Amino acid sequence: MPNTALTAIAHIVVCDDEPDIRDTVSEYLQGKGYAVTTADGGLALRRIVDSEHVDVVILDIKMPGEDGLSLARYLHEHSKVAIIMLTGSAEVVDRVVGLEIGADDYVGKPVDLRELLARVKAVLRRTSGQSAPWGEVTPGRSLQFGTCRFFPETHKLYNAQGEEVAITPMESQLLTVFAEHRGRILNRDQLLELAHDRGWEPFDRSIDIRISRLRKKIEPNATKPEVIKTVRGVGYVYS
Repeated sequence: MPNTALTAIAHIVVCDDEPDIRDTVSEYLQGKGYAVTTADGGLALRRIVDSEHVDVVILDIKMPGEDGLSLARYLHEHSKVAIIMLTGSAEVVDRVVGLEIGADDYVGKPVDLRELLARVKAVLRRTSGQSAPWGEVTPGRSLQFGTCRFFPETHKLYNAQGEEVAITPMESQLLTVFAEHRGRILNRDQLLELAHDRGWEPFDRSIDIRISRLRKKIEPNATKPEVIKTVRGVGYVYS
């Protein structure tokens, strides 16, 4: 029987202008089973939050340009995302202001990764039920796939120029399944089962053909896929 038991995973964004901190925190949290995206500042963070579902933002207070406090205020006013501030040990006033404008918690620098993980888990427990789980298809929501944008409600796909790209019902289902399980490796049986294709036979590799066709529509370079990646010997992952 196909193994389709899957657990929704939280999507965390790490926003810090220091590459070492972004990479270290991102790698650690990914190793703990979370989907993680990084942002080097306010512009990148706003773009991610406006286009994807995000559960938690780990946000540095001191950044060039738009600082973390301004971004925390924006996030609190325009989304239900949980916020954990990264602060220097001497930034007591900033911590207080951050909490007053909507931050859920803070962690001091240098970051203790185990403490950060504990605070992420605590924030997720407190906020569960306040925001939709990652991947839930809500009315009017669109999802980014490479250079294209997909609208699950209407089953329509548009390229970067706003032109509609023709997709089959099965391709639409596959896009929805990948969106609902972002960052999770899915094998062929899981994909066929979740996409509601009941006409498949054991060892059927038609899913490979369908994904190949889909890649030609959404990947900047279908010969080197970066959106829907192959995990050799296992399956596929939407990254």
